[in-house]
Amino acid sequence: MPKRVDVNARRAEILDAAVRVFARKGFAASRIEDVAAEAGVAKGSVYLAVSSREELLTAAFDQYRARAEEQLATPGTGSALERLAALIRATVAMLAAHPDHARVLLDVWAARTPIDMAAVYTEYRSAIAELLGEAGADGQLRPGIGPEHAAVIVGAIEGCLVQWLADDRVRLEDLAEPIVAICVEGLRR
Repeated sequence: MPKRVDVNARRAEILDAAVRVFARKGFAASRIEDVAAEAGVAKGSVYLAVSSREELLTAAFDQYRARAEEQLATPGTGSALERLAALIRATVAMLAAHPDHARVLLDVWAARTPIDMAAVYTEYRSAIAELLGEAGADGQLRPGIGPEHAAVIVGAIEGCLVQWLADDRVRLEDLAEPIVAICVEGLRR
């Protein structure tokens, strides 16, 4: 009797293997054969799960995006600035917990891929701008703080992410509180 394969579980294994391979070798240098070897399956098994390397990259990005959307959908409690600080901490923790996905993100930034990074940035900036607007309406912000500061906050998180990926002496987990101190407390009235 032939062995039954859980198609969804196999696809998840292949996707996890692809993320590890893309993180280690970069997307451009990775081949389907590399992903198959990492997953411990035949090359044909990869093609049963996905149609191309690009689809693997898109699926890996979709995993990251789902985590990001989960962070944004968790409203938290407290004032708008307290919720912004919590969002920053949760985002840094999520990125630190998934270093291979973070490395793949760098590859997505650098390569021409079918991934719409602008949409993810728009979601984060919108969520942060909304919190800044609420904090401003509550009188919590110093004068001159507006929605454009959302891009600066996203940039601070990503700048720390890049340093962490480039220099193993930098610990991303240790940077959440400094980001909060500058990007939240620095805006407070």
